[in-house]
Amino acid sequence: MFKRFEWMIAWRYLRARRSEGGISVMTWISLIGIALAVFALIATLAVRSGFRHEFVGTIVGANPHVTVYSYGETLPDGRQTRTITEFDALSERLASVPGVVSTMPVVEGQVMATANGRNAGVQVLGVTGEDLRAVDLVANPEESAGALDDFENGIALGAVLARDLGVTAGDKVRLISPDGQRTPMGTSPRIKVYEVAYVFRVGRYDIDRIRVYMPFEEAQLFFNRQGVADQVHVVTEDPEGVEALSPALAAAAGENAYLFTWRDNAGAFLRALKMEDNIMFVILSILVLIATLNITSGLVMLVKNKGRDIGILRTMGLSEGTILRVFFLCGASIGVVGTVIGVVLGCLFAIYIDPIFSFVNWIAGGGVWDPSIRFISALPARLELADVLSAVVLSLTLSFLVTIFPARRAARMNPVEALRYE
Repeated sequence: MFKRFEWMIAWRYLRARRSEGGISVMTWISLIGIALAVFALIATLAVRSGFRHEFVGTIVGANPHVTVYSYGETLPDGRQTRTITEFDALSERLASVPGVVSTMPVVEGQVMATANGRNAGVQVLGVTGEDLRAVDLVANPEESAGALDDFENGIALGAVLARDLGVTAGDKVRLISPDGQRTPMGTSPRIKVYEVAYVFRVGRYDIDRIRVYMPFEEAQLFFNRQGVADQVHVVTEDPEGVEALSPALAAAAGENAYLFTWRDNAGAFLRALKMEDNIMFVILSILVLIATLNITSGLVMLVKNKGRDIGILRTMGLSEGTILRVFFLCGASIGVVGTVIGVVLGCLFAIYIDPIFSFVNWIAGGGVWDPSIRFISALPARLELADVLSAVVLSLTLSFLVTIFPARRAARMNPVEALRYE
């Protein structure tokens, strides 16, 4: 598409000194501007992707990907219940679905926890010790106290809840359930004291603040769920593709069950993150546009300074298309080189963000990133091919578009007017 002599002329114009009518200074300004804009765009998108990955990882690391509930049944005494009687069979059917990693029956209840004169409303999940070890962020938390092996002899608490109650591993916590023993005088609250066997911090306040794990059989007794479970938790190989797996899981669960995925639970957060990503991309796109407009300024100056050269080239037989391609190559080359430099810098920033941020934290004297406040131990960054490609396409597209106007102006220059006063 571009002839060899067109590349030669464009290269000569780009590297010409100011005294020769070149725009070397404007060339460098345009190139550096585009490189910094692309770098900022890729770095920001990488950090946003890192935050989203951390957010999703925290959700699916401490919560099930899919929760299976029962529509309920009517007991012989006329009471309506939503418990699952054949939970073992249901778990086996769900585990046989391709793409399912594990399943676990769960007993759930809300109770009051009290210790040291402090009270807190908590969510209790009754699971077996083996199933609890399969919960990634609980088995491998950011912080922990006690031993998970002692779970069968006590309960496990979130770190924020333990702090609020003033307890740690080895201390006692009293749990009070309003749904206790049924007597002729009515239902009396059930109160029982448990030893704290394990304390964990998964990194999400809403979990660390209210979550309590209890041995499955003990939870059945405490919540009057003898022989039944409230729900079945399902963990899949690909949490992001859980919606595609839902039909197979629904078929395995049967007609009397319905599904609730982690996306249903965190949908508002994910939509907010997506909206923030889109807004951030638009704002940084304006920055890239401003940087590429320097190409237009430089080319307009170049066309004005090279008016005599354009007139001579036209009289030698070069067509308008050839002149257009020469000046298009001048602007497009700046855009391509600047984009490549920006991509390299952005990728290096995302890859080496930990030592870079550690250096910034050291320069600032520490305290720039406090994990106790943000519950994330480091600034996350995650390179996504789609983010890099979107930044490259945006930069190159804008670079090519802003080059067309000055290139067309040069191509339509009248050689007679250009040489009139020479």
